Amino acid sequence: MPNTKKKIKSRLDTAVPTAAKNGSDRRNGSQDHARPSKKLKSKVYDKELARLQVELVKLQEYVRVKGLKVAILFEGRDAAGKGGVIKRITQRLNPRSAKVVALGTPTERERTQWYFQRYAAELPAAGEIVLFDRSWYNRAGVERVMGFCTEKEYQEFMRSCPEFENMLIRSDIVLVKYWFSVSDDEQETRFHKRIKDPTKRWKLSPMDLESRARWVDYSRAKDAMLSTCDLKAAPWWVVPADNKKRARLNCMAHLLSLFTYKDYTPKKLKLPPRQVDPSYVRPPIKGQNFVPELY
Repeated sequence: MPNTKKKIKSRLDTAVPTAAKNGSDRRNGSQDHARPSKKLKSKVYDKELARLQVELVKLQEYVRVKGLKVAILFEGRDAAGKGGVIKRITQRLNPRSAKVVALGTPTERERTQWYFQRYAAELPAAGEIVLFDRSWYNRAGVERVMGFCTEKEYQEFMRSCPEFENMLIRSDIVLVKYWFSVSDDEQETRFHKRIKDPTKRWKLSPMDLESRARWVDYSRAKDAMLSTCDLKAAPWWVVPADNKKRARLNCMAHLLSLFTYKDYTPKKLKLPPRQVDPSYVRPPIKGQNFVPELY
């Protein structure tokens, strides 16, 4: 276990340039920056996605066998593609030990608790991977910008968060934090698509639309968050996400690169012959309810 942690920490420190770790582009100041990229061919994307998902299955089994505790945080602006990459990461994994946490608005009781309390209850046990679709960083982002917390609560969060995360790391939790960066123009395009598509309209809320009006305020909050909470053992990793397919593959490949894992997937099993019993007689099907065959 100690050797694994050292290897993970070493890779976390060296995998991306410092500018990317700091979450800002020197040319664009506090504005989110996503590098322009050519469209990825579907055939290439599908092939790489399938390959990476096989590796993620191997990683999950390695985590289970070694008893690792892995928490992955996904943050970013609305419509940045967090849900899409989470869906692709978990698509082939065993849901018994890979859980997605997307907490809703806190209850009246939860509002009186220690701020980190309801998130701490969702942290992984040995052999588990937990993916947070937004996390305790809500306080540094939406709560800060929309005025859902007081200045005192915000300042306390900024002081406490690094300490809280260092406690997690000392407790042998592998903490990985991703910020999905999307440009102003691309976010606007995705919002319009959601408005037109009734199957995606649920993804938009009045809060999401308000975030457009407060773009710069969110940028300032993001810059402060990435700067204060960029820990050596758990840095922020920025994912340029204007191109969804590239962002998914890059994030998945990077996640895999953080672990020196071995293939512990179960060996192939031999299918036994089906039981045969001539004395068994199936009951009549007239008394059963069947789904109408419309297709």
